[in-house]
Amino acid sequence: MPAFTFEKISPPVRGAPAATTPEKPRGLISQMMDRVAERRARRALRDEGPTRRDDKPAE
Repeated sequence: MPAFTFEKISPPVRGAPAATTPEKPRGLISQMMDRVAERRARRALRDEGPTRRDDKPAE
């Protein structure tokens, strides 16, 4: 006689598809990096100087 037995467990029943999972809030470090990147991009545009609008792109 066996000392123990295994019980067969049936797979879970698939119901309606799950609703979209709510997004995790972004971490503090990610927010800080976004701020730094945004400021650098603004500074780069500001330091680039004015561009002439009457220049036409080369075709």
